[in-house]
Amino acid sequence: MKLTVKLDTEGIRYIGVFEQSTGAGVKDCLVDNEANKLIMVVKKGDMGLAIGKNGMNINKVKKLLNKEIEVVEHSPDAKEFIENLLRPAYVKSVELLNKNDKLCAYVEVLTKHKGIAIGRDGERIKKVKMLVKRNQGIDNVIIK
Repeated sequence: MKLTVKLDTEGIRYIGVFEQSTGAGVKDCLVDNEANKLIMVVKKGDMGLAIGKNGMNINKVKKLLNKEIEVVEHSPDAKEFIENLLRPAYVKSVELLNKNDKLCAYVEVLTKHKGIAIGRDGERIKKVKMLVKRNQGIDNVIIK
């Protein structure tokens, strides 16, 4: 199942600036205006380009757009993509289950990394759920 990510003009503009400044290909961009932050999902293998030597590229884009930027590497493999999104939390396993026509990812992380995986006020898990839904068609992500 091939998913197409729908982007608004703002997201498209940010992707253009990011790609031009870093040379990295971007698959998706999540705009969080409340936190003044962008989450860029870069093509597999483009993480180094996106960050640049000593963070040069990403810092240039941060200054240009005046926003915090988080970069995540895309993967066509749902399990690997979820692991990338949850970094630096250590993911022990990802199990994809279909329940009532909804695809669910049950993610087991190290107990001491649960807080990292969920994030302050659940921010990280919300981001993970949104990006996994948009890029992989998975309806829910449950940390266990």
